[in-house]
Amino acid sequence: MKLTFIGADHEVTGSCHYLEACGKHILVDYGMQQGIHTLESAELPIAENQIDYVLLTHAHVDHSGMLPLLYARGFRGQVMMTDASADLCSIMLRDCAHIQMQEAEWKNRKAKRHSGIQAEEPIYSMEDADGVIRQIVPCHYDSVITLCDGIRIRFTDIGHLLGSSSIEVWIAEEGNQKKIVFSGDIGNRDQPLIKDPKQTEEADYVVIESTYGDRLHSVDRPDYVGELTQILSETFARGGNVVIPSFAVGRTQEMLYFLRKIKAERLVKNFPDFPVYVDSPLAVEATGIFNKNIYNCFDEEAMELVRAGINPIQFPGLHLTITSEESKNINFDETPKVILSASGMCEAGRIRHHLKHNLWRPECTILFVGYQSVGTLGRMIVEGVEEVKLFGETIEVRAQIRKLVGMSGHADKAGLLEWLSGFTKKPERIFVVHGEDGVCQAFRDCLENEYGFSAYAPYSGTRFDLLTNTCEYEASPVYLKKKQRKASDVFSRLVAAGQRLLSVIRENEGGANKDLTKFTDQINSLCDKWDRK
Repeated sequence: MKLTFIGADHEVTGSCHYLEACGKHILVDYGMQQGIHTLESAELPIAENQIDYVLLTHAHVDHSGMLPLLYARGFRGQVMMTDASADLCSIMLRDCAHIQMQEAEWKNRKAKRHSGIQAEEPIYSMEDADGVIRQIVPCHYDSVITLCDGIRIRFTDIGHLLGSSSIEVWIAEEGNQKKIVFSGDIGNRDQPLIKDPKQTEEADYVVIESTYGDRLHSVDRPDYVGELTQILSETFARGGNVVIPSFAVGRTQEMLYFLRKIKAERLVKNFPDFPVYVDSPLAVEATGIFNKNIYNCFDEEAMELVRAGINPIQFPGLHLTITSEESKNINFDETPKVILSASGMCEAGRIRHHLKHNLWRPECTILFVGYQSVGTLGRMIVEGVEEVKLFGETIEVRAQIRKLVGMSGHADKAGLLEWLSGFTKKPERIFVVHGEDGVCQAFRDCLENEYGFSAYAPYSGTRFDLLTNTCEYEASPVYLKKKQRKASDVFSRLVAAGQRLLSVIRENEGGANKDLTKFTDQINSLCDKWDRK
């Protein structure tokens, strides 16, 4: 009964934990690292084809984005997640694969112009995404599920994203019982559409995120509708467009919720029937999934609208664009409008085309509604850069640059403490993860010094024995000297395939001689073909 910390330890992205219990090998999340990161993550302590289960807290790519790579390297176990997360992952993982393949293709076209640059392979392919999607097992909120002999799990709504959850894991092994709870990303309270985080009452161990573990959100709930109405009114009066770089899943749907209210109450007096374009195929699909999960995931405020026959995220004048041609036509229409497009940090996708057409126009407004990571185009624009390069062309930044301050899907320090207060007795230990280096340590110190918890902020590679509550191996931080990416080339996949083959051979021990002989001949034939000696 051991827990090893792999990713998002003293860092914010790339979440991954490895649990070994009852003879099973289990991952909780397997996320992609995003933005600038400074610490090296430990490798999985077991071959991918030996993993039996993955438990997923939610669909955001920093928690799910490496699942296709897991499949590419031989994983064929079950991926357990909530119903809504299963719906979202079915589109988000394919979108991730599409981006990986596009990036590799672009880099290889560039390499052809420079001799000596090695061709690059995508991290994983669309086939890998489709493969791991087939392994997904949707689960209902609040249902206790027997995973295998000795292990039960339950997904509880944590209010961060449609389908997001904390995960309770009960383990009974050799007469001993322990319960560990993984918080996932804890949601901010009073968000539009989705419910507030639900507390859990009992745990021996808790693994908790700490993204905002050192700060508090505004005490007063911001008037997003009022602020957004003012921005729209001022921009439309100038004859300009409001361009909103927005994350396709979650934030786009929240913005539609606000825009529906503004249009329904005709708050923009000078132009009440303004059109709204959602120009992101992923966002369009995600919006459909939000509509599908209304009754399971929406909060009471949104459900009041539903019971009155009103869809909270649909309204007259809403246009969902899919094709490239539809996307291009948006900027040929001179009618003042709202354009919601991904990606939220302006690093890829159709938003870059809309910036090219609108950034240079002083009558337009570029409205940021989410966090902008260091080094991204969105961050540079927010910080006041005077010109940017888009598609090889230099574009002056002459549009108004605005922000809706305070929009966050993460609980602040008070919200994290409130969730912890739901436990009826103090857990044996709390592990603090998923926060920047200093934030992890600060929140750990707060829990231990101010609230009397036994808390620990592990670095990647640290391994705990949950039966004895002792640290078997305490890892030290390993800092990257330069930006690195884990090896994910074709040869790594070949090695993984070889490991899987050996596993399959062992599983066939005791089989019929005729079948084993045929299997042996097939392997030898393959070796003869590729043996380079």
